[in-house]
Amino acid sequence: MPESEKEEDVKEVFESVAKRYDLMNDVLSFGLHRVWKRTCVSLSGAAEGQKVLDIASGTCDMAIRFGEVVGKSGEVWATDINHEMIKEGTKRLKAVGCKAHVAICDCEALPFEDNYFDIAVVSFGLRNMTHKDRALKEMMRVVVVLEFSRCWKIFKPFYDLYSFKLMPWLGQKIAGDAESYRYLAESIRMHPDQETLAGIMEEVGLDRVTWKNMTFGVCALHIGLKP
Repeated sequence: MPESEKEEDVKEVFESVAKRYDLMNDVLSFGLHRVWKRTCVSLSGAAEGQKVLDIASGTCDMAIRFGEVVGKSGEVWATDINHEMIKEGTKRLKAVGCKAHVAICDCEALPFEDNYFDIAVVSFGLRNMTHKDRALKEMMRVVVVLEFSRCWKIFKPFYDLYSFKLMPWLGQKIAGDAESYRYLAESIRMHPDQETLAGIMEEVGLDRVTWKNMTFGVCALHIGLKP
């Protein structure tokens, strides 16, 4: 698929699901995404007073979580390329009183000075980026990637049935959109596995890259440090 078409397809998918995105996350992950995100924040090493960049922030779930950790003396920026998603995220920030800053921008050309942030995080967004290496280079401070990955082989038949049959069905019933959730299932399968993604992170210059599998490898947390 041409890059321009992929970018447009991703935009349409997330504009379509924006209003029901948080509800669908709870339903489709059985609430596990909350555990994964808490683990991500905990293992990131974030501390009070630090500056955190949340890329592909969407509805700003991670920005809110990091905001609680870094406190008033810290700084959180929530960025996304999709206007509808970040609009929903802005509503959530105001609802909980989080003071995170919001910006609509391309992750491959971030409008920030080098070394401005202590931590850059992307959760469930890297797989939708056309040039993952460029995005990771832009993020290259302390980089934390929380993303769907390759599950254990013994679990794969059940996961495939769930992803390609149940997910679109639930997407249609709850969000009125089966195709977008069929795309999301397919995007997970096209995303690099744990070892391959770690290799990409090392190739762009990150050091001491590690990863942690969660829930049978359905989700993986990668962390890399700027040398």
